[in-house]
Amino acid sequence: MAEVILVKDVRELSADDLDIGYAHRAQASHGSSAPDAPVLHSDDPRLKTILRLLRRFGGVILSGPPGTSKSWLAGQVADKIAEGHDDRRADIQFHASYQFEDFIEGYRPKKDASGFEPRDGVFLRLVRKANKHPDTDYVIVIDELSRADVGRVFGEALTYIERSKRGQTFVLPSGEQCSIPLNLYLIATMNPLDRGVDEVDAAFERRFAKIDMPPSRELLEELLDRNGFLNETVQRRLLGWFSKINARSTQTPAAAIGHAYFADVVDPETLQEVWDYQLKHHVDRAFKYEPDTRTELINGWADIFTASTDQDVPTPDETASG
Repeated sequence: MAEVILVKDVRELSADDLDIGYAHRAQASHGSSAPDAPVLHSDDPRLKTILRLLRRFGGVILSGPPGTSKSWLAGQVADKIAEGHDDRRADIQFHASYQFEDFIEGYRPKKDASGFEPRDGVFLRLVRKANKHPDTDYVIVIDELSRADVGRVFGEALTYIERSKRGQTFVLPSGEQCSIPLNLYLIATMNPLDRGVDEVDAAFERRFAKIDMPPSRELLEELLDRNGFLNETVQRRLLGWFSKINARSTQTPAAAIGHAYFADVVDPETLQEVWDYQLKHHVDRAFKYEPDTRTELINGWADIFTASTDQDVPTPDETASG
């Protein structure tokens, strides 16, 4: 078994220091809906970039349409920071009903139903741990950041998550003093089309770094190759269709799809199931008011499986110009 190297401060880590001992956590990672998703290697430039930005800003937002591996990447980076220790990380998902009481502090029912008691939220619990262990790094992953009212969820803490204000003391509604330490990192994901994005941008644009994660034809091709997808004709036509629908997203942003839709595709049969049970509905919704484009994409998908002689598949530049 490979030796596990424990390092105290992510600000001093090289990527190579972090690559050892995590392969066994691939299925346990919180960062992907696919249990057999690959583990992020320490040489991956995405890891190096996010770690560098976290050191500089204290938080990073991964922004992109569905299926661009935002949650997977956030979870993988968190795995590296927490070094496999679940007590050094927290994973939550914002939603419309998520509140300050869930995130910071509030009154919650007692287990014996005899009344209510004050209780720390998930963020404050991690803040307390990080303050007690300043030489150890902690991380919180917030999925779907734009699904909640971030001002209401963070409260006054929204000011003090900014790196320049870390360590400054402020008073919680309970009257207790609090400070957010430098060794607590935040990684968030969001869909840029969510209704709350403008509020998130206004709240975080000068506090955190923001990384755009657009759909990638190259990543889709790598994924299919890794899955052992052997039908080269179907694969080439799929890549062309993928480029075409994402080129349409310049005029219809809701059309964009990511490569992760095809994470478990291994042959034409499993590919068709992605269409039947997911993408068909996505196309119908995105192009509800563009029937000609909808028909074009539906027919284009059917052409992927056409048994006739090979057809030239348009390049990304050609689809963008069309």
